[in-house]
Amino acid sequence: VLSSSLHRLVREFVAQNNTSQIKHVIQILSQEFALSQHPHSRKGGLIGLAACSIALGKDSGLYLKELIEPVLTCFNDADSRLRYYACEALYNIVKVARGSVLPHFNVLFDGLSKLAADPDPNVKSGSELLDRLLKDIVTESNQFDLVGFIPLLRERIYSNNQYARQFIISWILVLESVPDINLLDYLPEILDGLFQILGDNSKEIRKMCEVALGEFLKEIKKNPSSVKFAEMANILVIHCQAADDLIQLTAMCWMREFIQLAGRVMLPYSSGILTAVLPCLSYDDRKKNIKEVANVCNQSLMKLVIPEDDEMDEAKQSLTLSAEPTSEESLSKPEAASSGESLSELDVTALNQPLSFPCSSERIQVTLNLDGIVQVLDCHLHDTSIGMMTRIAVLKWLYHLYIKTPRKMFRHTDSLFPILLRTLSDESDEVILKDLEVLAEIASSPAGQTEGHGPSDSSDARPGPVELHIPARASQLSSSGTKSLECSPSTPTMNSYFYKFMINLLKRFSSERKLLETRGAFIIRQLCLLLNAENIFHSMADILLREEDLKFASTMVHTLNTILLTSSELFQLRNQLKDLKTPESRNLFCCLYRSWCHNPVTTVSLCFLTQNYKHAYDLIQKFGDLEVTVDFLTEVDKLVQLIECPIFTYLRLQLLDVKNNPYLIKALYGLLMLLPQSSAFQLLSHRLQCVPNPELMQTTDSTKPSTGYRRTTAPNIDYTELLQHFEKVQNKHLEARHQRAGRAEQLDRRVVL
Repeated sequence: VLSSSLHRLVREFVAQNNTSQIKHVIQILSQEFALSQHPHSRKGGLIGLAACSIALGKDSGLYLKELIEPVLTCFNDADSRLRYYACEALYNIVKVARGSVLPHFNVLFDGLSKLAADPDPNVKSGSELLDRLLKDIVTESNQFDLVGFIPLLRERIYSNNQYARQFIISWILVLESVPDINLLDYLPEILDGLFQILGDNSKEIRKMCEVALGEFLKEIKKNPSSVKFAEMANILVIHCQAADDLIQLTAMCWMREFIQLAGRVMLPYSSGILTAVLPCLSYDDRKKNIKEVANVCNQSLMKLVIPEDDEMDEAKQSLTLSAEPTSEESLSKPEAASSGESLSELDVTALNQPLSFPCSSERIQVTLNLDGIVQVLDCHLHDTSIGMMTRIAVLKWLYHLYIKTPRKMFRHTDSLFPILLRTLSDESDEVILKDLEVLAEIASSPAGQTEGHGPSDSSDARPGPVELHIPARASQLSSSGTKSLECSPSTPTMNSYFYKFMINLLKRFSSERKLLETRGAFIIRQLCLLLNAENIFHSMADILLREEDLKFASTMVHTLNTILLTSSELFQLRNQLKDLKTPESRNLFCCLYRSWCHNPVTTVSLCFLTQNYKHAYDLIQKFGDLEVTVDFLTEVDKLVQLIECPIFTYLRLQLLDVKNNPYLIKALYGLLMLLPQSSAFQLLSHRLQCVPNPELMQTTDSTKPSTGYRRTTAPNIDYTELLQHFEKVQNKHLEARHQRAGRAEQLDRRVVL
């Protein structure tokens, strides 16, 4: 009855255009009833306000503020029945006003977001009806104030209540579906919150959020030129590291699309992206999807680094987006820019807080943040807990950067060098191979010769080349081009890091004997493929000549000799040494010989390889003055086995020419006399029994010179001086053994006492 009477009264005031009386009625209903302390009065007031709105009809829009405010106040009433009546009253008010309520949308949305989490099912049901009505109005209208709404949405999106989250996502889906509302422009404001909702415990909410994010990604692919990629990059970096698999996979998929669509716009965020992506590359099959997407991200990001990045001055120059192509299509004048801070500069606790963004600008600066990238790569190499595939990816990145931006990368070489050397001790052969590729590139890159980028360790400075008794110095040879510098290693070849690398590699072998035993040959053989084999052997021999640890020097020489004689990678070098026809080959022989003197048997094998049979015989004659140990005899045994290998086929064939190779036969008999009655003795003895009688091997025409003539010495080599050097080195080894034996005896005495 009250409602009917009120309806007639208001209709009369409307007919009379009596605005003051209408406001007076609304004020009485609000102040004296809806906001009364008595529950029944509040209920009556809510019914009266709804009736008043219905009576006003299309004119209710003039009084919406006065009608809505008291109803919204009742949303907070302790009595669930009153909250329900308030919801019903607001439904009637909105239904009558329709589009006129849009200026008040924020307060309505705020009130509804609270009712969405109401514990009373009737209230919740009523709020859902009101929510659907409001969505219909927004969908129909073209006057929705999105700019005014975004701050409220950004605030509410961080709610932890499931119903509130569901309410928020439903509204985002509605707004996204309205053609006249461009929510994509404001995606940076809500993206972080969306990813947090994606981690909700409710499967339904997660699914809704997935759908919302999927719709946004579709729109991004359709309109990449209008997307603010830079403002969302760091948000994705954070969520690519989430513990929740769904969040991480979704963020990684977004990152993949961003890199492919935005191209070099993503370069300033490379360090953060790598921090997020690299660990994922070592995931097992349980996270196979994440691993695969992360791998695509990594490869796509790597392709963005170009040689031009090495030519730009990081402090002054930058590339504008208009000059840069993307992998999918060109982007023109993006509307937003973001500072290129890496993940390390972000507060991860920001996951629970709204993120703020910088103002947009018409042009975006695209600069490769090389320092940040190198810092991330270095950090991952130092982390012993990371997986093999991550370590391989890090080394691929370093190699790629040295190829594309060598000048800038050499500024970081001194800091990277130690960890690259330590990585040679990795358990994985694949990691070691990639590590050697990086080290080889450092050692051979022309950028390494630039002034001011040389090795900083003064102790590693290369000593002067050894004076050799040969007519031409390799340092006098002219060459052109970077790779042609490799013709002889008697001067600092490759670049200033090459010799430093060789020194530190030998130091590592010396300190880690297990590395030398298990991986030494593998590492050196790979280096011979990646770099110039002659350079490697020449430099190592030069360094070992000055090695104070004589036992290590002997072991290292034995390892190098075995590689030289048996590795297919060194076929060309063996052929070069076999004839000693050139000054370079004689130079190399003399250098190797001086270091090979640390190990008597390897010295003889070098003479066999170079066909210096007379000198080999002279050396074996000196063996009588040496201390013959079990190790010594074992090495002689191994040399006999080597003589039977394909490497020394030419040597065995020369045994047919007894007349021209007497010292070869004498040298082999000398080895036979050194050996005890063993299998090696029997093997060599049988071989020498096959040597033919010289008289039987004579040709019918004895006047012609023999075509099988072999030299006994190489020209321009002072063999006497080499023999003296051999004796000098062996005397040092004898003194060192005596000293070790003396120390061991003193230690035994102390133990007895």
